[in-house]
Amino acid sequence: MTAPVVHRLWARLPRPLDPLRSIKVKFGVVVVVTACVAVLIVLWGYPLGFRARQTLPVGVLISLVVIQLLAHGMTAPLREMTAAARAMARGDYSRRVRATSRDEVGELAQAFNRMAADLAEVDRQRREFVANVSHELRTPISALQAVLENVADGVTPATPEVLGSALDQTERLGRLVTQLLDLSRADAGAAALELSRVDVAAFVADVTAEAEAGHPGALFESDVTPGLHATADRDRLHQVVANLLANAARHGPPGRPVTITARPGAAPGGLVLEVADEGPGIPPAERARVFERFSRGTASGPRAGTPGGGTGLGLAIARWATDLHGGDITVLDTAGGCRVRVTLPGEP
Repeated sequence: MTAPVVHRLWARLPRPLDPLRSIKVKFGVVVVVTACVAVLIVLWGYPLGFRARQTLPVGVLISLVVIQLLAHGMTAPLREMTAAARAMARGDYSRRVRATSRDEVGELAQAFNRMAADLAEVDRQRREFVANVSHELRTPISALQAVLENVADGVTPATPEVLGSALDQTERLGRLVTQLLDLSRADAGAAALELSRVDVAAFVADVTAEAEAGHPGALFESDVTPGLHATADRDRLHQVVANLLANAARHGPPGRPVTITARPGAAPGGLVLEVADEGPGIPPAERARVFERFSRGTASGPRAGTPGGGTGLGLAIARWATDLHGGDITVLDTAGGCRVRVTLPGEP
């Protein structure tokens, strides 16, 4: 029988002490059982004519076997965690520990399994992030390189239209780098809020004007409670609203309005913002994932996939900025289109 087979069989042995909730009690049970076994062997030998010097070594050996069987369930999770930790050091996050014990070691094994699952998810997101960043950077760089090569080789004249196309790709590249820097600051925890009193009507008018300049074919409408003020970081709030408007304009049908509404929150200085479009909407199963990085969902708008399309980072940045305020961002249930609500608590 090979060593791996023996190891698997040993790992599958029953663990009779697992129902006990304290490792101290388990140690006590092991000591009592082994002592009783040794004494019983010695007492058993007297009626048969065996002396203590003959039965005692046998009792000790049998006690050691009993100790191994009883203590196996106590130490096996620790050995499994050691092996799993070594596998994680090599990049393998698939190993899990058998956590059937109800004592402190069992709780540690369960915590270890949760940690392993979290690390596996982080590693998956890291790999996807690197792959998506590479793809997003390569697309505008390749397009820009093709335009410049054609101009340099004399194949395409340097007309305003050609240079405008190159400028569009450069702007897209700049937006992506800016978003990546924002997310990098978010991961580093280097972002701090500078709260101030914001005139919501003027703020919405400014952000909407910028959105109209960036999306000439889109129609924006606003509905703000008169005299509304909110306590927020104006720059971070600008990131939230600008990304929501850009996302709605990208996925909404041409000629149909993108609506932004603003109402006072429950607390002083609070704010409730909603951005709605009449596009295909977001399926309920994907509403939690749309705020993840590089998640675009399956419901693409009419302009999705064009050179001016989204990078899949806008909603992730919006959630980050909302979380900084201690607020909440969610996709609402609607009969048609998509409606995203942002709730800010106001005064800290």
